[in-house]
Amino acid sequence: MNVHRIAVRIQADDPISQSGVAAQLRTRPELRLLDQSEAAQADVVLVVADTLDQRTVTQLRALRRNLPGRLVLVLSAPDAGALATAVECGVVGLLRRSEANADQLVRTLSAAVRGEGAIPPDLLGRLLEQMGRLQRQVLDPRGISFSGLHQREIDVLRLVSEGFDTREIAQQLAYSERTVKNVLHDVTTRLQLRNRSHAVAYALRQGLI
Repeated sequence: MNVHRIAVRIQADDPISQSGVAAQLRTRPELRLLDQSEAAQADVVLVVADTLDQRTVTQLRALRRNLPGRLVLVLSAPDAGALATAVECGVVGLLRRSEANADQLVRTLSAAVRGEGAIPPDLLGRLLEQMGRLQRQVLDPRGISFSGLHQREIDVLRLVSEGFDTREIAQQLAYSERTVKNVLHDVTTRLQLRNRSHAVAYALRQGLI
């Protein structure tokens, strides 16, 4: 029986790190390490760096844009700020160098392929605290949620989901019909949604209505 081996491309800051991580993983039967010419076949790209500086951020964004594989990042001493930046760059798994032994790397790479996140629990807690502060101090005063929707947009979509037409929504919310249409147009355009039904589905998936 053929068992799928996770195709991994390693990108490191320096040749010593590159060869060291490769040596840890080369004997693992779950993995298949790729060379540069095979990078486009990667299920996961494993990036190893000391810090999340601008050069690493640029590299992560380029990898996300140009390669199909999911991104896993190993850093020397990541903090909550680095985690937030990494998430923005498309990283789905993060490890400290001190914890990046072969077993932990395999678990993190496997989780990434399954579409699961893998983050040190202490960093996740600090990230959630940071997001909570952002919501309370910056987004809430502006009537914006993490989904990027304003409260009035959420209100309109909730009424659309309940079967109300444009005129009825305008009456319910004391808006003009033109305002309701503009709200729906703004949501679908900004979030690149096809129509109002797609917008309702998006809001449902986000748990907003």
